Amino acid sequence: MRRTMGFIVRASLPVACLALLPIGNLRAADYPTRPPHIIVGYPAGGSTDIVARLIGDWLSKRLGQQFVVENRPGAGNNLATEAVTKAAPDGYTLILVNPANTINASLYKNLNFVFLRDIDPVAGVIRVPNVMEVHPSVPAKTVAEFIAYVKANPDKVNVASSGNGTSIHLSGELFKMMTGIKMTHVPYRGGGPAINDLLGGQVQVYFSTIPSVIEHIRAGTLRTLAVTTNTRLAMLPDTPTIAEFVPGYEASGWQGLGAPKDTPAEIIDRLNKEINAALADRKMRARLADLGGTKLPGSPADFGKLIADETEKWAKVIRAASIKAE
Repeated sequence: MRRTMGFIVRASLPVACLALLPIGNLRAADYPTRPPHIIVGYPAGGSTDIVARLIGDWLSKRLGQQFVVENRPGAGNNLATEAVTKAAPDGYTLILVNPANTINASLYKNLNFVFLRDIDPVAGVIRVPNVMEVHPSVPAKTVAEFIAYVKANPDKVNVASSGNGTSIHLSGELFKMMTGIKMTHVPYRGGGPAINDLLGGQVQVYFSTIPSVIEHIRAGTLRTLAVTTNTRLAMLPDTPTIAEFVPGYEASGWQGLGAPKDTPAEIIDRLNKEINAALADRKMRARLADLGGTKLPGSPADFGKLIADETEKWAKVIRAASIKAE
């Protein structure tokens, strides 16, 4: 009887210990047990969607469940973001974070969420530099010469953007703010029309993503003055950075993953670990390079600092330029 009772007591100890564990820890240990969804605030086929599918495919293979990419375009990325802020904080609804999330915090006045408060950072994935290029009719060969040219011709130089309030628009506004020059902003419905008018000379300067203009740069139909990151790029080693002429200037695209506030730290850490493993993979780095980007590794705290810093930076630009959502 004692042996039987002793066995019963000993067998019940692990069960008792498990009962003392928080339910969230039990879920985190098994995560994922069903397909998580990565919500993208843009249509399928764009660069943001491609990044989500790349990292989703990696996580699917590493974690044994299909990570489903779900496109919810609309309201400048806000519909997707709001949906994620309202989702259960269990790791099964994630968001592909991008610069729009940091811009919209100041651009829109009546959002039903506060991004910095309602989304927990998970991991950065990619940083994509922009490039400053001009129509060949512009006499400037350097950023310094361009600044001097615009100061001699205030409001006569047109700067294109892919839309009001976009990261491309704010890249130009940041340049104007830091140099004190005056240019006329011409917004377009997307990058394609903007590039077409730049090629035609209707606008004179554009801050664009590299993949959209690299062939024009190589053909000499557009002249590159600088890249917008704070370091030079391997694919354009002879092209200086804007910061070499305007100290402190930096404006790049970037993407990563976020989760609803209060998602268990164990789940976030597991996702972060797997994403950083992806960024260390040679094939994944090559795929990111094909998109014109470089890896953006780091901890959740590192990614959170990037989001906070970008939110503060673009808030200053939006206020200075009196930019409003359309």
